[in-house]
Amino acid sequence: MARIVMKFGGTSVADLSRIHNVARHVKREVDAGNQVAVVVSAMSGKTNELVGWVQETPKVAGASMPLYDAREYDAVVASGEQVTSGLLAIALQSMGVHARSWQGWQIPIKTDGAHGAARILDIDGSFLIRRFEEGQVAVVAGFQGIAPDNRISTLGRGGSDTSAVAIAAAVKADRCDIYTDVDGVYTTDPRIEPKARRLAKISFEEMLEMASLGAKVLQVRSVELAMVHKVRTFVRSSFDDPDAPGMGDLLNPPGTLICDEDEIVEQQVVTGIAYAKDEAQISLRRVADRPGVAAGIFLPLAEANINVDMIVQNISEDGKSTDMTFTVPNGDVAKALAVLDQVRKDVGFDVVQHEDGMSKVSVIGIGMRSHAGVAATAFKALADKAINIRAITTSEIKISILIDGPYTELAVRTLHSVYGLDKH
Repeated sequence: MARIVMKFGGTSVADLSRIHNVARHVKREVDAGNQVAVVVSAMSGKTNELVGWVQETPKVAGASMPLYDAREYDAVVASGEQVTSGLLAIALQSMGVHARSWQGWQIPIKTDGAHGAARILDIDGSFLIRRFEEGQVAVVAGFQGIAPDNRISTLGRGGSDTSAVAIAAAVKADRCDIYTDVDGVYTTDPRIEPKARRLAKISFEEMLEMASLGAKVLQVRSVELAMVHKVRTFVRSSFDDPDAPGMGDLLNPPGTLICDEDEIVEQQVVTGIAYAKDEAQISLRRVADRPGVAAGIFLPLAEANINVDMIVQNISEDGKSTDMTFTVPNGDVAKALAVLDQVRKDVGFDVVQHEDGMSKVSVIGIGMRSHAGVAATAFKALADKAINIRAITTSEIKISILIDGPYTELAVRTLHSVYGLDKH
């Protein structure tokens, strides 16, 4: 007998027939004698609809500014998961499974007070463990908890993944199965490279890089949580036949296992290629070269909630000035330029240049720690395809390269091939 947390995303519970299919997946695990908790998202598109209603209400009421209370935002938006959890519990009961729906505040999933983007502080697993001992399947509304002000809080978009991993850690689950509309983690986006392969295993660190660098299979915070608490996590497809051979395999279920790197016997040098489009490059020319300048630039950008990524600095020959280049999402360019205009006098720089429509392509692999020449291989492969590199950043297990947007797909396919990721 194993203890399993199963999480189903919005596309997996998009309508009643899909909720019935999810119930079949859950029943398979129950029939195998496993203790099961289920975490569900809102039905596909429902959260967007609820957010739209919140944003529209002040306008309909005639407000000059479309402002709203974040606590009421949470009260409205959290209702999507409440509906799904109740419907799934009904579907399971109809199949003879002892199931009950629970909201985040009933567990309770305790969060901080950042309504709309709360972080989980604590989950007492004893409530759910009692449900297991009673033979009950607890169907938990994901994406939500309870804040210190005793009101419902939500975890931000993609928060149901985080809910599931946190619950798995709290109840010391044997594994956390994340069911989605893909059947695992691939070496790159199969829509760009048809030769992309599904990975049997990937380390927490690699998955964290993949998720933060553009791969949308899992939410970044959920991977961080899984890594900290060593929660073995499977990415699986909810659209597979629940009764197909091997679907109930406890040790090797179909999908991709995200685990500690010690579990991966044969480590590839490069595991995958990730990409993120819609990046913008901002360059500050002839910045005064003195202590505190970088802080004077990047602290105000951080305070404005602008996510700065790649940073490259070049010192001038005379040592008195420097050029500083960094990237931000396309949508934040105007806000970033406004912030830079405000700090220009204090920081001291001559010119601000910006260019949008960039893409960041990243090569990821824990094997890079012990292999030389990985970066040189990437640079030569891109040069052979006449792809110009705008900026480069590296870490122990990744190389990120900034290029012009129109070359994204060519760069991904080129790097995928040059590292042999298309070979089975």
